[in-house]
Amino acid sequence: MQQIKVGLIGYGMAGRVFHAPVITAVPGLRLAKVVERRADTARERYPWVEIVREVDALLGDSGIELVVIATPSASHFELAERALLADKHVVVDKPFTLTAEQAQRLIDLGGRQNRLISAFQNRRWDGDFQTVSEIVRQGYLGRLVEYESHFDRFRNHFSPERAWREQAGPGSGILFDLGTHLIDQALVLFGLPHSVTADIRSQRAADQADDQFELILHYDALKVTLRAGLLLREPGPRFALHGTEGSFVKYGVDPQEDALKRGLTPEGTDWGAEPEAQWGVLNTQIGGLHFRGKIETRNGDYRRYYDNIYQAIVGQADLLVTPEQAKHTIRLIELARQSHSERRTVDVC
Repeated sequence: MQQIKVGLIGYGMAGRVFHAPVITAVPGLRLAKVVERRADTARERYPWVEIVREVDALLGDSGIELVVIATPSASHFELAERALLADKHVVVDKPFTLTAEQAQRLIDLGGRQNRLISAFQNRRWDGDFQTVSEIVRQGYLGRLVEYESHFDRFRNHFSPERAWREQAGPGSGILFDLGTHLIDQALVLFGLPHSVTADIRSQRAADQADDQFELILHYDALKVTLRAGLLLREPGPRFALHGTEGSFVKYGVDPQEDALKRGLTPEGTDWGAEPEAQWGVLNTQIGGLHFRGKIETRNGDYRRYYDNIYQAIVGQADLLVTPEQAKHTIRLIELARQSHSERRTVDVC
């Protein structure tokens, strides 16, 4: 198997928890170099990795084919541009960029350089989203009329580890964070809406970044509601879907993030398995028969994102998370902010 050397820029929570362990679990990818400004933390877990202090030391290494950017959001565009100009393939942690115009510039540059660029939308491979996708595809609910997707969390304090995300500034806040996942999942299922209505708030402190939002994506016969907040001590359903034949409701979140935070490495066939207590309930009509019962959640697997990156680089598969899709997500964030500011529904164009 062809080996692709990977360079990781940033070893904060995103790099340490999500990118490095998943990269090292994918055959064909080898984490070779990490940019850490002041510490050698990555080498404690990956002793073969070379630590460098400056981005140029990584970009100047001709042996590095794929660069992964896991830095604060405001730096994503500049670093991705530099990596493409250095003839590297690029993965950018979400959000892809801060504006759709920046996203288009990266798309154009990637085309000119003949290099792959993708956004890290790993939550397409959440087990619950995979299950919801199949329920929608199979038409178990009849004609779908409502789709709700939530990330309900409780954190009534400000975390020093998340300081840049929680302080007001470019690319900070929950809409650019969890919002990118919720929007991306909706676009995968339903495509672009014709309009968007948004309410975006800073509930814990008015001078901090947004920490709660509700987006309504309007389709011809479908209402899509996307919500996330940090003051929900009693969470609602992760998914709630309703159609002309029935409903599907599911509580609890995909277990992979928690496992990665506990230091586990994705491995084995049971990775991403969800406990039965969190399986969703399907209540519907199928073939003239009424069914109500739990649907086993498919195993999630973030390795599939990086496996696709590898396969696309070596020419064995099409890229699943394209930069054009990432641009659509950022454009919807722009329109959501416009909707909130102007207190009106905004057309998607």
